[in-house]
Amino acid sequence: MARDGSRAAGAATRGASWDSIRDRLRARGLRWTPQRRVLIEVLSRTDGHVTGAELIEKCREVDPATIPSTVYRTLDVLEEFGLVQHCHGANGREEFHVLPEQEHGHLYCRVCHRSWDIEAGEASALVSSLESSRGFEVDLSHVTVVGRCADCR
Repeated sequence: MARDGSRAAGAATRGASWDSIRDRLRARGLRWTPQRRVLIEVLSRTDGHVTGAELIEKCREVDPATIPSTVYRTLDVLEEFGLVQHCHGANGREEFHVLPEQEHGHLYCRVCHRSWDIEAGEASALVSSLESSRGFEVDLSHVTVVGRCADCR
């Protein structure tokens, strides 16, 4: 999401993205349970990346009966709907990007532990090279480049 003045427009778009989720889950044969409702509420207020453990913790603040398996099964369906996208951080832990606008990878500083997105355009040379030299199609959402940022060098 842009960090300029478009947060209000982004918030309106975010709300619209979650409006039909109840019906979409039911169409998949899933019940609209209190736990799923809480997960959707938590996700609708989340920007960027979040781990499954963080989601479970946030959901349990609202509903202590939240079951991890329900959260992860629902996340799998939400990924099929395009509302979340899983990726893996530098330490291998699974993270979820909420309402991904485009596929992207990550830079991770092993000194200060900050991370940044690598947009598809920035990674195009590497992606193109691997495709032409090896016939390998890269899933950029699973690419994390570990190193040292400019501040830590």
